[in-house]
Amino acid sequence: MILSHERVASIKRFAKYTLISSTAFGFDLLLLFILVDVFSQNQVIAAGIAFVIATSIQYFIVRRIVFPETQQTIARTYVAFLTIGTTGLLVIMGLMYIMTTILEWNYLVSRIGIAGFVGIWNYLMNLYINFKVAGIHKPDTK
Repeated sequence: MILSHERVASIKRFAKYTLISSTAFGFDLLLLFILVDVFSQNQVIAAGIAFVIATSIQYFIVRRIVFPETQQTIARTYVAFLTIGTTGLLVIMGLMYIMTTILEWNYLVSRIGIAGFVGIWNYLMNLYINFKVAGIHKPDTK
């Protein structure tokens, strides 16, 4: 089976997003650990703080590397990226509350379990709605 050039470009874009998002998630977990275990912050609040910091850093990397062909302004895409991220954050915080407070699961295990769902949500929303580059092809020069 031969993949079209557009399909290969889509797979590369998804792979780049996944790598950057996974790195940002690792940073998110590190911040979460530091806030909870070093500074004794509430787990749910700490998850929110860590997420906002990691997501803001992630935005600038994703914009430059994954979605450079977008015609949307930085201000518009940053606000939309944070809005999409905030929706994910609400899901994260709600599920963190349920998993850590009600079910009494470990906070790091809980956060890792939530990551896949929120990550896919964020990618699809950014691809189709925020950066609006789905189906747009820019030849890969690398």
